[in-house]
Amino acid sequence: MSYQTIQFDIREGVATLTLNRPAVMNALNRAMRAEITQALTTLPPEVRAVVLTGAGRGFCSGQDLTDAGAAADLEAVLRAEYEPMLAAITTCPVPVIAAVNGVAAGAGANLALAADVVIATESASFIQAFTRIGLIPDAGGTWIVPRAVGLARAMGMMLFADAIPARQAADWGLIWQALPDDQFAAGVAARAQALARGPTGVFLAIRAALAASFSQDLPAQLDLEARLQGEAGRSADFAEGVAAFLQKRPPVFTGR
Repeated sequence: MSYQTIQFDIREGVATLTLNRPAVMNALNRAMRAEITQALTTLPPEVRAVVLTGAGRGFCSGQDLTDAGAAADLEAVLRAEYEPMLAAITTCPVPVIAAVNGVAAGAGANLALAADVVIATESASFIQAFTRIGLIPDAGGTWIVPRAVGLARAMGMMLFADAIPARQAADWGLIWQALPDDQFAAGVAARAQALARGPTGVFLAIRAALAASFSQDLPAQLDLEARLQGEAGRSADFAEGVAAFLQKRPPVFTGR
């Protein structure tokens, strides 16, 4: 499929979705939101992992404030366009890495933080920039950020709209890893390949179990773990993992 605002490339089981409006720091307009949603909800079967990144010197500067009609009814835009886009990330049938190559601001920060794993360059930063233009954080930020860093840090990030450097974001637990800029591309590629070669069903079960853990008690979580583990134990990947362990060889997972 041909896209106008993103690039979409598949190699060795990894789909790389690049936000491609570098002249405006990959600001999110209506077309880009639709194309992100389309790409992630129509992944071909050979895709085993997704990398979401940005073209140019930034990851994403957030909502394009020049986008025709977007400011007229923000609630409608969030419901009709942002919610499907974020759902496409959080329910993606394969793991998603956000490779944050520069500034991630406003909705752009929360777009990245919706991924399963966030890896950033040390020169990148994360900004809950909404109060600078008289808005509250959206695109899932008020749900994702306090769960990652706690209420005090989330409140400070959102009230003051400070830029949080990637290394600090990693120290806080907001993201998984901050890499030196010259190691970023290779580091992301290695992680993506590790996921693409892994037991996909187990990765998705981990996602589901961790999401549920915030809303239920320990007995309910233990029950969920038992059910998900039972499903994993009946998978071809588990059989392959055990066989590889006994044969002292690397496993060859198929995602089934």
